[in-house]
Amino acid sequence: MEMEMETGIPDAPSGLESGLARLVRLRTSHLIGCTSCTATHAEEARAAGESEQRIRAVARWREAPLFTPRERAALGWADAVTGLGRAGVPDDVYEEARAHFRGEELVSLTAAVVGSNVWSRLVALARLEPTGW
Repeated sequence: MEMEMETGIPDAPSGLESGLARLVRLRTSHLIGCTSCTATHAEEARAAGESEQRIRAVARWREAPLFTPRERAALGWADAVTGLGRAGVPDDVYEEARAHFRGEELVSLTAAVVGSNVWSRLVALARLEPTGW
């Protein structure tokens, strides 16, 4: 089954560089386990010039020395928001995000994570297969 979706989410939400938004969407797709979304976001990152090494490293970003402190803060935020429980985002993750993202940037980062969460979960629940494989 194929499905085209228009998310209404811009490539780079206001105040957020597009490469960072792509990494966050890729990470969120990994966490949710949506193969179709992971394939799509990896291909988008490739097309935008992201290295294959960094694309593969997103799955284990904590151990990979390939990401800037700002990217690491964004990926940590994506992990915390995607796995959000009753306790909320841990204080250390919040402080790290606030150190790299101010005001509207943090709102944009959160919107990118939440938007990716919604679509990745919908695609995973619908059991859609990646196209072009």
